[in-house]
Amino acid sequence: MTIDRRTLLAGLAATAAPSLARAAAPVSAFGLDAAQFGVRPGSPDDQTRALQHAIDQAAASSAPLALAPGVYRAGDLMLPAGAQIRGVRGATRLVTTGGRPIFTATQADRVTLAGLVLDGGGARLPERLGIISLMNGRGARVEDCEINASGGHGIYLEGVAGEILGCTVADAADVAILSFDARGLTIARNSVRAPGNNGIQIVRSVAGEDGTMVLDNRIADVRNVSGGSGQFGNGVNAFRAHHVIVRGNRIDKCAFSAVRGNSANDIAIVGNACNGLGEVALYSEFSFEGAVIANNTVDGALIGVSVANFNKGGRLAVVQGNILRNLARHPGQTEAENGIGIYVEADTTVGSNVVEGAEFAGIMAGWGRYLRDVSITGNVVRASPIGVGVSVVPGAGGAVIADNMITGARRGAILGMDHLEVITDDLARTGAARYAQLAINGNRVN
Repeated sequence: MTIDRRTLLAGLAATAAPSLARAAAPVSAFGLDAAQFGVRPGSPDDQTRALQHAIDQAAASSAPLALAPGVYRAGDLMLPAGAQIRGVRGATRLVTTGGRPIFTATQADRVTLAGLVLDGGGARLPERLGIISLMNGRGARVEDCEINASGGHGIYLEGVAGEILGCTVADAADVAILSFDARGLTIARNSVRAPGNNGIQIVRSVAGEDGTMVLDNRIADVRNVSGGSGQFGNGVNAFRAHHVIVRGNRIDKCAFSAVRGNSANDIAIVGNACNGLGEVALYSEFSFEGAVIANNTVDGALIGVSVANFNKGGRLAVVQGNILRNLARHPGQTEAENGIGIYVEADTTVGSNVVEGAEFAGIMAGWGRYLRDVSITGNVVRASPIGVGVSVVPGAGGAVIADNMITGARRGAILGMDHLEVITDDLARTGAARYAQLAINGNRVN
């Protein structure tokens, strides 16, 4: 019998294959089965040790770890770089053994968690930790997971680039999804319910480029258990984080704002639907430069849109194409700045918005001398006592108020203001000749 080279190689491969199969743990289409490492669904015992061993072995093999349906009691599971854990959506449940995160990664490169239900049981977590806590990684992904009753944050991220997709975070004691110093993060199509403080919070230790995208999420029933004057109680909060995009979210019933940018340059708040807000619905405040607030709907708030704090450097904005209605004055605070559709101060254009039912004023420009280069054109203001109020105190800057339609403004269509006090007659009718800094023309008043 003649043995050629091809026959020899084929024989060697056939001989080697069984031994290789015996040496390696079997990998299914779903990855390594956690059961082969002694992990047992439904066991009353703490399975942290067995799960940790399984996670380490799977990561070392560059394979996902598959968890079967059932309940697993565990905590303080450390995820090495590249760890992937996959369960069956709604059926694979991990319950914390008390006061500990379930998953932590200090080097979260390429870490993936998918299809898991994580239950914190309300046990208090250490400060700045979540049921999932991921730090210092690129390519991290949490998808199709449920995080319930965390005693701290739901998902905590620090220095992370990656994606949080299609998750549900309910009843977190603090923030549902909190990111510090993101490196390229997308938070999309998640459902957030009843967090204690903020729904989604994007923070930087020092003001700078962030670029997180918050897209198409549902956020509801945001409380404010920590108090303060607006740090908490928001659907989405960006603090010192530049170039954040907040787009297409459905936000209902927040103690303070639907979307709040604080010292956040070039924030884009676009196409969000917001109902039932306890303060300003859409807010860009303090030392920011650049805000686009466009094509949103707001039904129910104290103020619809506020672009404020020129005294702190807050300036440069576009407020366009929004529908804002039912802006109420706070009971018992008749002198407070509320019941306003749109409030702006500096270097801002306000155009093509519709404001209906603002209990004090449809649009307000300036606060005392804090007014500069504001254009208010092409808006529709209905059923507000004051159509447009503009600051005319000494030192206030210029404004153009033109081609607006103002209906049902019983106190006046366009009035000069000293803060919240009306100090002129209706400038839409008598003109603004005595205020050289104002240009008022082409408005239609009914």
